[in-house]
Amino acid sequence: MAQPLVKKDDDRDEEADYSPFLGIEKGAVLQEARVFNDPQLDARRCSQVITKLLYLLNQGETFTKVEATEVFFAVTKLFQSRDIGLRRMVYLMIKELSPSADEVIIVTSSLMKDMNSRTDMYRANAIRVLCRITDGTLLTQIERYLKQAIVDKNPVVASAALVSGIHLLQTTPEIVKRWSNEVQEAVQSRAALVQFHALALLHQIRQNDRLAVSKLVTSLTKGTVRSPLAQCLLIRYTSQVIRETGVNSQTGDRPFYDYLESCLRHKAEMVIFEAAKAITELSNVTTRELTPAITVLQLFLSSSKPVLRFAAVRTLNKVAMTHPMAVTNCNIDMESLISDQNRSIATLAITTLLKTGNESSVDRLMKQITNFMSDIADEFKIVVVEAIRSLCLKFPLKYRSLMNFLSNILREEGGFEYKKAIVDSIVILIRDIPDAKESGLLHLCEFIEDCEFTYLSTQILHFLGNEGPKTSDPSKYIRYIYNRVILENATVRASAVSTLAKFGALVDSLKPRIFILLRRCLFDNDDEVRDRATLYLNCLDDGSVTETDKDVKEFLFGSLDIPLTNIETSLKNYAQDPTEEPFDINSVTKEVKSQPLVEKKAPGKKPTGLGAPPPAPTSASDAYERLLSSIPEFANFGKLFKSSAPVELTEAETEYAVNVVKHIFDRHVVFQYNCTNTIPEQLLENVTVIVDASEAEEFSEVGVKPLKSLPYDTPAQTFVAFEKPEGVPAAGKFSNTLRFSVKEVDTSTGEAEDDGVEDEYQLEDFEVVAADYILKVGVSNFRNAWESMDPDTERIDEYGLGPRESLVEAVNAVISLLGMQPCEGTEAVPTNSRSHTCLLSGVYIGNVKVLVRLSFGIDGSKEVAMKLAVRSDDVNVSEAVHEIVASG
Repeated sequence: MAQPLVKKDDDRDEEADYSPFLGIEKGAVLQEARVFNDPQLDARRCSQVITKLLYLLNQGETFTKVEATEVFFAVTKLFQSRDIGLRRMVYLMIKELSPSADEVIIVTSSLMKDMNSRTDMYRANAIRVLCRITDGTLLTQIERYLKQAIVDKNPVVASAALVSGIHLLQTTPEIVKRWSNEVQEAVQSRAALVQFHALALLHQIRQNDRLAVSKLVTSLTKGTVRSPLAQCLLIRYTSQVIRETGVNSQTGDRPFYDYLESCLRHKAEMVIFEAAKAITELSNVTTRELTPAITVLQLFLSSSKPVLRFAAVRTLNKVAMTHPMAVTNCNIDMESLISDQNRSIATLAITTLLKTGNESSVDRLMKQITNFMSDIADEFKIVVVEAIRSLCLKFPLKYRSLMNFLSNILREEGGFEYKKAIVDSIVILIRDIPDAKESGLLHLCEFIEDCEFTYLSTQILHFLGNEGPKTSDPSKYIRYIYNRVILENATVRASAVSTLAKFGALVDSLKPRIFILLRRCLFDNDDEVRDRATLYLNCLDDGSVTETDKDVKEFLFGSLDIPLTNIETSLKNYAQDPTEEPFDINSVTKEVKSQPLVEKKAPGKKPTGLGAPPPAPTSASDAYERLLSSIPEFANFGKLFKSSAPVELTEAETEYAVNVVKHIFDRHVVFQYNCTNTIPEQLLENVTVIVDASEAEEFSEVGVKPLKSLPYDTPAQTFVAFEKPEGVPAAGKFSNTLRFSVKEVDTSTGEAEDDGVEDEYQLEDFEVVAADYILKVGVSNFRNAWESMDPDTERIDEYGLGPRESLVEAVNAVISLLGMQPCEGTEAVPTNSRSHTCLLSGVYIGNVKVLVRLSFGIDGSKEVAMKLAVRSDDVNVSEAVHEIVASG
C-alpha cells in the first residue's frame, strides 16, 4: 500500500522531497485495481489507481501476462463512465499496456465509437490510441477516418492524426504514403501545431526522394508557412538541400541563402536563431554570408532571456573555432556576460573571448577570469584552461601573464582532471615557447612540493628530467627533486631517483653531487627505489666530472621505440621457456599491432582467482617468426622485419577461401597462402600456388613449400619465397593460381577415393608496395625525436596531389601510401580546414628510424598541394621516402 502523505512540519527542511508514490508496491496496487469492477464507479478513485499503475510501468516494473490481461480487461470497463478526466487516463493506460492482437478486438469498437464522437478530446485521444495498438489489417479499415481527421477543422484532432501518421510511417509506410494529398492540405493550415506536424510528416514521406524534398522546400520558402515551429523545421530542411546542392559554380551563389537571410528578420526569436545557426553551419561559409547571422546573435547576447543568451554565445563559440575574426565585433557584449549569473553562459563567453581576443586584450581578460574561476565547477574550469593554452600559443609574447595565471590556479583547490589539464597546458607551453621553459619548470617544481596526485608528480618529474638538464642553471631543480625522495611515497621516490640520474648523466658538473644523493637512496625501504639507484650508480662511471658514455645515456634515457605490449609478450614467452641465453631486447618486434577483440566468456565459467595464470597470448608477428624459422627452406633468411595483414584472394562464399600474408625479410619476401577447403565432399592434396612474377622484375622465385593435404574446413598454409635486392623496397604485382589434386569424399564414412583429379583455381592478384617495407612505430614526443635527428639527413620537396574531395581524403591517401604511424592525433583533420599538418613515424627496412612532417593545403578548386619533410638515421632513406611519394 502507498504510505499516506506526511504533512510538512514548520521546522522541517523546506527543500525536502515528498512523493505521493513513496513505498508503492505492485501487489497492493493490483489489489486496488479491483475498484474498476465496482457497480458504482468512483471516477476520482479510479484515476488515482491508474496513476499508480502508470507510475509502476514507467519505473520499469514488469507485469506478467496474466496481470497485464486482468488490468486491461478491468480498465476497458471504465468506458462506461462519462467522466472526461477518467476517460483520458483510460486512453493512457491502454497505450502503455500495449495489448496483444486478441485483446485489441475487445477495445476496438469503443475506440472507433470515440473516434466518431462529438467530443473533440475523445476523438483526438482515440486516434492516438488506435494507431498505437492496431496492426496493418485494422488500419486499412479506419484509414478513411484518419484521412478525414488530418483535414479536420479542430487542430487537436488534426495534430493527433498527423502525429499518429509519423509513428505509423515506421511500421506501415505504404499506407501512410497514400495520405500525401491530405497532409499537403494540412500544411496550409492556420493552426501552428497542425502546420508543424504536417510539414514533419510530409518531409518524412518524401525524405528518400531528393528531388521531391527540393521541390517541397522551393514551394514552401515562398512564404506559405506561418507557424514558427514549422518555419524552424523548414530552415533545417533548407539547410539539408543546400548541403546536397552546393554552391553554383558559375555565379558563386548559394541556393536558398536569401531565404535563410530573410528568416533573420522574422518576428519569432526561435526562427531567427534557427536561421542564424543554419547560416553559421553552412560548409565553406564566407565572411559576407556570416555577417548578418553574427549581427542577430550579437543582439541576443544582450537579451533578458537566459536561454537566448546561452544559445547565442554557444553558437558564437562554435563559429570562433573556424572564423574567429568574424566574431570579434561581439567581444564587448561577451565581456559583459562574464559576470552572468548562469555559469554556463559565463564559461562559454570566456572561452569565446579567449579564441577571438587580440594581444592587447589578454591582460584585461586575465583579470576578469581570475575572479570568475573560483565560482565555477571543475568541468568548466578545464574548458577555460584549454582555451588559455590555445591563446598562449597564438600570442607567445604574452606567455608571462598566462603562465602566471596557470601557476596561480594550480595552487588552488581542485580535482585530478582539472590539475592534469593545467599541468598539460604548462608542459605544452614549455615545449612550444622556448622563453617560457625556465619559469614554467619552476612553477611545476613548486606544484610538486604540495601535490596530492602521484600520477602528476611522476609525470612532472619525468618531464623535468628531460628538460631540466638543458636549462642555463640545472642545479636549481635538484632541491625540489631530492625533496621527493625524502617526503613522498615509493612510486614518486622511484621516479625522483630516475630524474636525479638523468641530471647526473647529462650535466657532468653535477655528477659528483648526484652520486652522493643516489648513494643515500641505496638505504630506501622500497625495492624499486634501491634497484634504480644501484643501476644508475653502476652505469654512471665513478662519479667523477667526466662525460658520460653516449651508449650509457642512450640505454638509460633514450626513447623506447618498442611497444610495451610487445616487450611484455616476449618476456612472458622467455619466462615460460627458460634458456641459458640472456634475453635479447633486439629480438622484440617493433611493429605496432592492433588490439584483438576480447572473446566472450563461456557461460558458467568462473574466474580462476588465485589459481594458475592463463598462458600468455602470443602476438601474430611472434607466431609468424616461429612458424617461418621452423621451415628449413626459410630458416637462413635472417630476422623477420614485418608481416602484413592478410590480403583476401577469393570472394566470400566461394569453394575455396585463400588469403595471403606478405613476410618481409632483408633480402627475401615469403608469401604465406592460408587456404581453407569449404566443400565437405572433397579432399585436396599436393596444394601449391603457381605465382606469375612477370610484373615484378626485381623478384626471383627461390623456394616453394607445398601443402600435402587440405581436408574440409581445416585451414592450412602453403608458402612461396622470392629473393629481392638487399634493403631495397622492391615493388611488383603477382598473379596467382591455386593448383591441387582433388579427391571425392564419402561424407558418411569420411573416407576419400584413391584416385584424384588435377585441377586449378584462379586467385586474385596482389601487390607488394612500398608501405610493406615500413613498420608502424610511434614516438611519444615527435618534436623531441625530430630535433634529435641530424638536420643534414632532412630532405624537403613539394608535390601536387591533384583535385581531391577534401583534405581528409588527401591525408588518408598519403598515410596509406607510406604505411607509417600517425603521431599525436595528427591524422584527424578539422572540419572545413584549408590546411593541415600531419606527423608520421616508422622504421624503414634495415631498422632505420624515419620521421615525416606533411603540410597540406587545399584551394577553392579542390586542388591539394603537399610539402613533405623527411628526417631519418640515413640520408638515403630520406630520399627513398620522397621517391615513394613521387612514384605513388
